[in-house]
Amino acid sequence: MGVRTLCATTLLAALTSVVAATVRTGGDLGRPTPLLYWYAAAWALFAGAAWTVHRVPVRAAVTLILAGGTALCAAALSAPPRTSDDMYRYAWDGTVQAAGISPYAYPPDAPQLARLRGPWLFPARTACRAWDLHPVPGGCTHINRPSARTIYPPVAEGWFLLVHAVSPAGGRHKPLQLAGALLAVATTAALLLVQRRTGGDIRRVALWAWCPAVPFAAVNDAHVDTLGVLLTVVALGTATGIHRGALLGAAIAVKLLPVLTLPGALSGVLAPGVAARAALRRTASVLFAAVGVVVLVYLPYVLASGSAVLGYLPGYLREEGYESGDVGRFALLRLVLPDRWAAPAAVALVALSAWYVLRRGDPQRPWHGSLLVTGIALLLTSPGYYWYTLLVVALVAMGGRWEWLTVTVASTVLYIADALRWSDVQAAAYGSAAVTVLAGALVRARARGGGDRRPVGA
Repeated sequence: MGVRTLCATTLLAALTSVVAATVRTGGDLGRPTPLLYWYAAAWALFAGAAWTVHRVPVRAAVTLILAGGTALCAAALSAPPRTSDDMYRYAWDGTVQAAGISPYAYPPDAPQLARLRGPWLFPARTACRAWDLHPVPGGCTHINRPSARTIYPPVAEGWFLLVHAVSPAGGRHKPLQLAGALLAVATTAALLLVQRRTGGDIRRVALWAWCPAVPFAAVNDAHVDTLGVLLTVVALGTATGIHRGALLGAAIAVKLLPVLTLPGALSGVLAPGVAARAALRRTASVLFAAVGVVVLVYLPYVLASGSAVLGYLPGYLREEGYESGDVGRFALLRLVLPDRWAAPAAVALVALSAWYVLRRGDPQRPWHGSLLVTGIALLLTSPGYYWYTLLVVALVAMGGRWEWLTVTVASTVLYIADALRWSDVQAAAYGSAAVTVLAGALVRARARGGGDRRPVGA
């Protein structure tokens, strides 16, 4: 074993130990202060390991990426969820569907579902003091917003039902965590395949496989976003035309965020010199397939539940501050614009970035355009849920633009800061990320000016 391989292995072993210690003893949302230090240690070790692996021979690097990613997932499996209770809603939705009831029909605390409540999700307690317990008539529940219908789209609901169907009785949180680990490792494998298929640097995949957000958000907290990430990676990296559109439609029907990758999937379609008929055919094949899949998977639920399929989405958007004039989001724009202008400005800037990708993006590397649009949208909306940025992490691993990982860092910092009730963190965190991304863009622009003549976004 060479010195560089040994160094990368040592850093990776330390990172795995830190992840295990974090989920077992490193705090939770009820005691968030220790998380700051454990997360900082994990990210520092990740940065060192990711930098070192780029100097390791390719064959050894592939082994390290697979082994390290699997070890990190195993470490994250060693404790119940520490920083999110979304997984309990997944388990409940799977239970409801297995009973032949639409998950959109009733909220968890509805009397119509009383017969489905078990002691794990609905413990009988007189006080609901833990961070992941919420009051309901007759006791507590681990399910957040128990009076609201589910928010998750149909492909996510299908995943919850599948996990429920293959789970042993009494499995509790572990089957969903194992499912999250399976998705995380499958995404690593898909990224390796894409790099081999496109002639990219396979060592970039470490930016996904070893990123601390993956074991924490995808495995320990079992966020379903990882399923959408996997579908998006396969769509952009291995598929074209109708197949790409269908896969992206399925990803959108897991979580809505992958809709932002559609301009990247159509990179360069409006470039000068592209025939109008060819552009129209390419656009139609992707968009019609994506829309068709979304309509198809929603249709059974619409027939069963009508407009209730929207679930808690409208309330969630209000709660999270995405309405025009709300000051809960758009932190960077609100530094320079009146509050009421922030939301329209964000929409306009995201639309401009999409237009830029359609005109100047590289169709051979659609992940770059997808990363640009998705990353700008996240910078402008400034979300506090760091699992939203798992898609960014995967797109970074496809193209190697590591500076965009600062968006994930910013959202992680903001998430813990919110738990600590710290104020005035949002703009600083996302502002630092924006500066880093801009610096990376300037460096790449200078490299192009110095002789790299690939298309913009390459």
